[in-house]
Amino acid sequence: MKFYITTPIYYVNDRPHIGHVYTTTIADILARYHRLCGDDVFFLTGTDEHAAKVVDSAAQHNLTPQQWSDQNAQAFQDTFRKLGIANDDFIRTSQQRHKDKVVQYVGELLKTGDVYPGEYEGWYDEGQEEYLPENKAKEYEFKSPFNGKPLVRKKEKNYFFRLSQYGDALLKLLEDQPEFLRPDARRKEIANRIREGLNDVPISRTGTGDWGIRVPGDDEHVIYVWIDALFNYLSTVDTPARQHFWPANVHLIAKDILWFHAVIWPALLLALKRPLPAQVYVHSFWIAEGQKMSKSLGNFVDLEKIDRYVADYGLDALRYFLANNGPLGINDSDFAEAKFIEVYNTDLANELGNLINRTLSMIKRYRQGVVPAGGAAEFRLDFTAYRQHMDAFDLTSALAEVRAGVVRANRYVEESAPWTLAKAPEKAAQLDAVLYNLAESVRLITVALAPVMPAITAQARTQLGVGEIAGPLADELTWGRLPAGTTVGTVAPLFPKKV
Repeated sequence: MKFYITTPIYYVNDRPHIGHVYTTTIADILARYHRLCGDDVFFLTGTDEHAAKVVDSAAQHNLTPQQWSDQNAQAFQDTFRKLGIANDDFIRTSQQRHKDKVVQYVGELLKTGDVYPGEYEGWYDEGQEEYLPENKAKEYEFKSPFNGKPLVRKKEKNYFFRLSQYGDALLKLLEDQPEFLRPDARRKEIANRIREGLNDVPISRTGTGDWGIRVPGDDEHVIYVWIDALFNYLSTVDTPARQHFWPANVHLIAKDILWFHAVIWPALLLALKRPLPAQVYVHSFWIAEGQKMSKSLGNFVDLEKIDRYVADYGLDALRYFLANNGPLGINDSDFAEAKFIEVYNTDLANELGNLINRTLSMIKRYRQGVVPAGGAAEFRLDFTAYRQHMDAFDLTSALAEVRAGVVRANRYVEESAPWTLAKAPEKAAQLDAVLYNLAESVRLITVALAPVMPAITAQARTQLGVGEIAGPLADELTWGRLPAGTTVGTVAPLFPKKV
């Protein structure tokens, strides 16, 4: 089976921060999971570059918009590479491969009449480069809901997309396929907004120089950055070699761009008569120490703070915290240092690291480093529920299943007391069974955690004496696959405890 997952493409005027890192890490975990399942995976991320503000920022730095975009897009690529993100492609909207496709798609919409020329007057959010409906502008007291700056009353000639024609089709989509938009609360929110009525939306602007993609047949109009950006999900795979990946299985986004992805994007695809993505999954935001993140408050988790966490605790510990404690649901999550240290010391050092270290050390001590043959399986772990949660995009519950297995295995050590069995030669077979069960538990746990902590699980498997996970996942999570006679490697702590 194929599995195509996307992140948003990130605004090139920003530096990478915890929001970008979180979304991309979660997408990476799901891509790695599906690769282990044996799926044909395509994982896409990238940068959104044709904003008018890019032109302004470039001028302030004495650079062309292309040079400014090149510099900042490289910062995202370098950050993701440093954080071990295994994306299959990195799309940039300034690339010709993308621009050519956008011209093609808008040309198709012009031919069908779904895009048409007109004139628009309304409240314009200069920071987001978008218009707000009158009711929304009033609701936000004529200020931007994103940065609080006053909205601008603006009148201009535009090309419009006939969004108003697709309200019924979108409501039917949400009713017939509730899994299209998750979590469920987001689906209900969007359905209620659609029922209020949809207006046609302007999709072009004038007076921006050469930066951007021209409306086909009209050199004065440039396609708005947000519609240009949405097309990246299709443009990247709309090639003979990649077309089998469409439609996307999951668009992973944050809640601030929900409307574009849950309403405008599927409407554009309906107009183009293209298959719709299977799911748009919407996560919430990180806050810091109980407060909204703000550079002025000094609690913003930027690249420097992320680098410090990686240096102090390891990249995989950061990935575990993001996956286990992140805002995948409708509530924001707190990135508090005390909580991070607690999770690291409890889940990773005291439980997981302790289980691996004590298991392998006892095999070294009592069986000369060779995994004995197992006896009666009075103990075994079952990760069926883990797979169900991962398939359902519920990383927190999936990791709870793994942690429960770790806790149970540690309890099994205490209950079976191998150190006591080792003193009784007549109980050698019982000791063999206990040691095998523990070693096999470690193997299963490394398989389940591999998408989340690829480097640490690789180290643990080297210590256990087994190689890379061969897959498929269903086989690897079957109890009893660890060969007796496996020689344990050098044992060393994986998670040094922090204070």
